[in-house]
Amino acid sequence: MKTRDEINAFLGANTEFEGKLTFTGAVRVDGRFKGEIITKGTLIVGELAVIESDIHASHIIVNGEIRGNITAEKRLEIHASGRVSGNIQTPVLVIDEGVVFNGNCSMEKPIELTEQAEDKVLAISLEDSPFSPAPVREKKAEKLMD
Repeated sequence: MKTRDEINAFLGANTEFEGKLTFTGAVRVDGRFKGEIITKGTLIVGELAVIESDIHASHIIVNGEIRGNITAEKRLEIHASGRVSGNIQTPVLVIDEGVVFNGNCSMEKPIELTEQAEDKVLAISLEDSPFSPAPVREKKAEKLMD
């Protein structure tokens, strides 16, 4: 999948950077980066890149090495030369043959619950559970008889 984002910055193969990187659009890294990367845009990790960072981005394309946890809001692509050591969370994952991936993967979108919604989820799960306390089961039985 090609990205339509214009590349805003480029960290070349013979460069090193340490810190926090935030941006919009697309950034390509071919050098060494250590720190944190946060964006709503696209991160392109070149074949020579070594990134030691937790990454949160919309779309991530990996051809190099990442050591850290990855959250891709829309899509994560790891191509044949890619190496990832860390946990992945993304709704869409593409892994080519030859990729090295060490970690766990979750392909569910994170659900943000308010306290009120959490209470409703807990109440529903207690009512539906055969392990719920007796008063909850009796109340459910009363509803069925009505």
